[in-house]
Amino acid sequence: MKGYFLFFLFIVMVGWSCKSEKTEGALDEETITITPVTVTAISSEPMAEYIELNATSAFLQKAYVKASTSGYVKTVNAAIGKMIGAGQTAFILKTKEAESIGNTINLLDTSFKFSGIINIRAGTSGYVTELNHQPGDFVQEGEQLAVISDIRSFVFVLNLPYELRPYVINKEYVELLLPDGKSLVAHISSFTPVVDSASQTQNIILTVNDRSLPINLIAKVKIVKNEKTSTVSLPKQSVLSDEIQKNFWVMKLLDSATAVKVPVKTGMETNDRIEILSPIFTGDDRFLLTGNYGLSDTAKVKIIHQ
Repeated sequence: MKGYFLFFLFIVMVGWSCKSEKTEGALDEETITITPVTVTAISSEPMAEYIELNATSAFLQKAYVKASTSGYVKTVNAAIGKMIGAGQTAFILKTKEAESIGNTINLLDTSFKFSGIINIRAGTSGYVTELNHQPGDFVQEGEQLAVISDIRSFVFVLNLPYELRPYVINKEYVELLLPDGKSLVAHISSFTPVVDSASQTQNIILTVNDRSLPINLIAKVKIVKNEKTSTVSLPKQSVLSDEIQKNFWVMKLLDSATAVKVPVKTGMETNDRIEILSPIFTGDDRFLLTGNYGLSDTAKVKIIHQ
């Protein structure tokens, strides 16, 4: 019986020894885990923070082409969407008197030139946005024939939230980004003296040199909120934060194989960079660019070159 007990005790001790060796091996393997990373350095350069809002193209003024007398429309020289110049003949009318008795008078007396033809000219240059009559139509005096959008009144209208007014009030120009990637410089022409009661936005009139653009085009307006001529920044990938984005930190290389967690205070942000206000870093410091997510303090890393 004693022999069986000793044999059982021996088996238990051997099993415990094997388990301990496996546990120690797992810990050793976890301790020597090395993460492949890429590194970057700080950059000192001008930096600006922008507010992006939408502006819509529009014509502020329209010209209405009207019949100067009652008669029949003989010729239409205008077409919707086409450009027409100031003074250009848009319509040709023939008075109802000339239409009914004009030919009879001319047959009785060939020297009497009675045509009854009236030329209706465009009062301004622009695009024809509405065409109300075609050849053969009878129109009354004063009746609308067409609508011309005055090309000189082409603008972009920015709906500016009133709380952002301080960022625009002292500026003369802003940058416009069109959907096709083209950039335009827009002049801040005027502020309308009315604020929308529901949205609390104020219309800002922006003028541009390019007047060949269509109306109802939505462009992005870049308004400078804050700018500095020189500031220290890092790529956004290098700056990590907690879930509520209250605490920020970077993984700084302590040596060629070790990275440590360094809390930082951030400032301005652009599309790809974040300003570092504190602590003060030097140009020789290196920071993890990729592979830094989820690393603990004093992590073992291996630098790879992209």
